[in-house]
Amino acid sequence: MSATAHHFRLPCLSRRFASVWSRNYRVWRKLAAPSLLGNLADPMIYLLGLGYGLGALIETVDGVPYVHFLAAGMVCFSSMNTASFETLYSAFSRMQVQRTWEGIMNAPLALDDIVLAEMMWAASKATLSGCAILLVVALFGFTHSALAVGVVPLIFLIGLCFSAMGLVVTALAPNYDFFMYYFTLFITPMALLSGVFFPLDQLPAALQTAAQLLPLSHAVALARPLMLGHTPSDIALHVAVLAIYAAIAFWLAVSLTRRRLLK
Repeated sequence: MSATAHHFRLPCLSRRFASVWSRNYRVWRKLAAPSLLGNLADPMIYLLGLGYGLGALIETVDGVPYVHFLAAGMVCFSSMNTASFETLYSAFSRMQVQRTWEGIMNAPLALDDIVLAEMMWAASKATLSGCAILLVVALFGFTHSALAVGVVPLIFLIGLCFSAMGLVVTALAPNYDFFMYYFTLFITPMALLSGVFFPLDQLPAALQTAAQLLPLSHAVALARPLMLGHTPSDIALHVAVLAIYAAIAFWLAVSLTRRRLLK
């Protein structure tokens, strides 16, 4: 088997990834309060600033107050950002700067399990952050529907999707500055084109088509109806797109990390 084929084989996983997840959790627990505050601050500023600022100019969007429309987008946006930051800056530090991954591999634990643990840990943090925003949104009265509970497993799926994608970028990154390209060229445009801040039908037809290829669009298409008290349409399609993105990105992340660390 060639080196390339060896690196890009299917991941070989075990339950031992849980020990790495536990290690990351114990480290994070020491700084849990400021970490949660940081994850809450950015989306809440967007929600309240834009929700009430633009909301004073835009009374309703799709028949609901603009701040209610924006709330669902902020839950998805927060989950995406938390998963992305964790798998970019934090995971890169553990992989490249602190050499934590190399130390862990001295134990009977494979690199594939470490990458899986990083993805699951980032998805867990994204779930915590997204649920915190969802709770605040509910306390402010921006959602009244019991269907909003269905957003919780969606948040975890969003976390898996964007943590896997973030790990692909981490496997390719030579330094921290590299991550700005990912945010500037992918994350920020996707946030603007995925229905977070305004309805997709306001976009030109070509951009509407392009938006359907973005994972965040499918996340928002599920979260917004649930938070507004409606059953989403095409649930299986949206879930499948997010799951496919997560699965393919995870395989790429494992393969590229093998190529980087197991030369």
